[in-house]
Amino acid sequence: MSMVLYHGEPNGPSLTVLAALFETGHDAELRPIDLTMGERHNGAVPHSVETDMSIEGEGPVLVVDGEPMADSVFLACYLNDSAKGSPIAPEDPFARWEMMTWCRQIIERVAPAAAYLGVKAHLADKLSALEGPAFDKLTAPIKSEDLKTRWSEIRAVAFADDKIEDSKTKIKAAVDKVEKQLSDGRDWLLGDFSIADLETYAWLAGMREIEPAAFDGADHAGAWLGRMKTRPSVARALALGTTKTPQQVWAPGPEINRWG
Repeated sequence: MSMVLYHGEPNGPSLTVLAALFETGHDAELRPIDLTMGERHNGAVPHSVETDMSIEGEGPVLVVDGEPMADSVFLACYLNDSAKGSPIAPEDPFARWEMMTWCRQIIERVAPAAAYLGVKAHLADKLSALEGPAFDKLTAPIKSEDLKTRWSEIRAVAFADDKIEDSKTKIKAAVDKVEKQLSDGRDWLLGDFSIADLETYAWLAGMREIEPAAFDGADHAGAWLGRMKTRPSVARALALGTTKTPQQVWAPGPEINRWG
């Protein structure tokens, strides 16, 4: 089986998939790309309708035997299910449902909020400095009109106050959820280590700098973040960063839910 992973800096969805790859022991060729400069769309990365229209935004692309796939939770499930045993996802149907339900909340609530706050803090100025033709060249190959619009809004520093506040509220709610879940003394979110830990950490780790108040008093969540950072698969993924602060590298993420 031929496997190539095109990934950004180890933050957000790229961190999830890199760590999942290392957890499951797959042998894959790693090809770093700059998601903050639209390199997923410039022709160097294989694509399909599914990757072009990925609701995740600017995430990694895993190519297996020539087939491109996207969306970090589903990629992590693929890596788990194609490995021997079930290293990061439970075989029990109810436990698998529980994990996927948790991950869906992260995908739909936390990821859009974290990406919105992340690009506001760390990408908007970079895009604003681009000349018009350079930005047009960056966004021209993007197939999804929703995603292309988000790129333009970031460059225009068009961040709505209500979306900023809503995003902050969602980050605080996610930290509170993690804190409550770990209050019984468990080490990992659902008992055994799973994709839920990877996906939650990948979106929340960079929020400690941007929204520090959300983590005030969350001692269990803070200890869990520390365990995650030093877990071998995560540490190995973080070591692939080309900057000292990969948690500050954000690309456009999922669209913020219109229903709140």
